[in-house]
Amino acid sequence: MAGADEALFRPVRTGNAFEETVERLLQSIRLGVVGAGERLPPERELAERLGVSRVTLREAIHALSEAGYVESRRGRYGGTFVQETLPSPVPDERRPDLEDTLGLRHVLETGAAELAAARIADQDREHLLATLAETRAADLGDYRRRDSRFHLAIAEVTGSPSLTSAVADVRMRVNRLLDEIPLLPPNLDHSNTQHEAIVTAILKGDPESARQAMAEHLEGTASLLRAFLS
Repeated sequence: MAGADEALFRPVRTGNAFEETVERLLQSIRLGVVGAGERLPPERELAERLGVSRVTLREAIHALSEAGYVESRRGRYGGTFVQETLPSPVPDERRPDLEDTLGLRHVLETGAAELAAARIADQDREHLLATLAETRAADLGDYRRRDSRFHLAIAEVTGSPSLTSAVADVRMRVNRLLDEIPLLPPNLDHSNTQHEAIVTAILKGDPESARQAMAEHLEGTASLLRAFLS
């Protein structure tokens, strides 16, 4: 399985090392790859994986600490931990293009569901079912992060790090749009039902059904975004 952490904690480009390091760390937090209260990988390991100096990494962690996303703890069980409650999203004047984002998401995520169903391995089933259960159990405050993690899990079980990375990138764009509309409990209930249909098709090894179930699910979200933002 191509882990989402592998896709996000990949080497950054050297031209904007600090900014991209902040972006990667924030992606891992906002997409639920490193959950609330969980610890980021050790500093030495994380710097090596991102291909940056430990000084740059510390500066990025400090910036996220100042912004309220992480806290550093000292001692034997210390490290950098994600805050239990994350800051509210800041309105972004650079809103991603709606139709471009939705189109890219459709291509990537329906393809990921189809490929996941074709490649699902026994050791991946528990991961997929666990993220499904966590999403269904999430409260309103944590739902979007758990939902993001679930969608990333589908990409992970394809075994393609490049696809997982692409899904993570487009999900960040989608979340910036979703942050501008309200969370609607009936829609979340419907989404959870659709999630189950997607997972059922993947676990049955039925690529076409998985693709169709994902397409239907994505169209529901697209309809809400168009309704509120168009």
